[in-house]
Amino acid sequence: MRTAGAIWPTTADGEFMSPSPVRAGITQQPSLHRRHTQAEDGMRITKVYTRTGDRGLTRLVGGQQVHKDDDRINAYGTVDELNSVVGLARTFANRSTAQPQAVQRLDTMMHRIQNDLFNVGADLATLPQDRFKGMVLLEDADVARLERWIDELNQDLPPLQEFILPGGGPVGAFCHQARTVCRRAERELVKLLRNTETKVELQDELPLRYLNRLSDWLFVAGRWAAHSLGEPEVLWERQTAP
Repeated sequence: MRTAGAIWPTTADGEFMSPSPVRAGITQQPSLHRRHTQAEDGMRITKVYTRTGDRGLTRLVGGQQVHKDDDRINAYGTVDELNSVVGLARTFANRSTAQPQAVQRLDTMMHRIQNDLFNVGADLATLPQDRFKGMVLLEDADVARLERWIDELNQDLPPLQEFILPGGGPVGAFCHQARTVCRRAERELVKLLRNTETKVELQDELPLRYLNRLSDWLFVAGRWAAHSLGEPEVLWERQTAP
């Protein structure tokens, strides 16, 4: 990540809530900032519901009001969904009775990925004019880290002889579900990037590259979970003509 910047929660209406406008360099966001106070090392949410979403509207980090079916909302909303599924996979991994080293290895990776995805969502929820010094953005190193993890996990796996059916054990199944949600998030982001008004907003299209690589990691992680956590791996059975 480029810097250790703000971490923003969302309200029940899907609005991102940023730090104070003075610290963030944002001057027009009064409605969001009245809903929380910021402690020295984070923030305390004082109100969860906003009623803004009752009419199908939500707000971006800069306070701009948009419809909930906006391309940008679809993009970061799907990233949020993806993060939730990764959290499910991580939860079931930590319940595994497999070797603690294997569980810890997977948990460390997923923890980093969940933080990355939150930063991706915050990036997508922020218009260029509302970015500020200290804001967390992806770096090439974050994509390179995923590639390194893919190579490392793949070294522990036997060659793939056939397609894999999603399922088997809970960790592998949720990894495969996360992979499909990740691909959908990627498609939503491509749609956003194809809009000529927004294409220049994302730094070198790093969020898109990250999601593309993450879907590969999730596939390999699903296989690795099957082999390292003792979960079954179900292969596609090629049907032969009678």
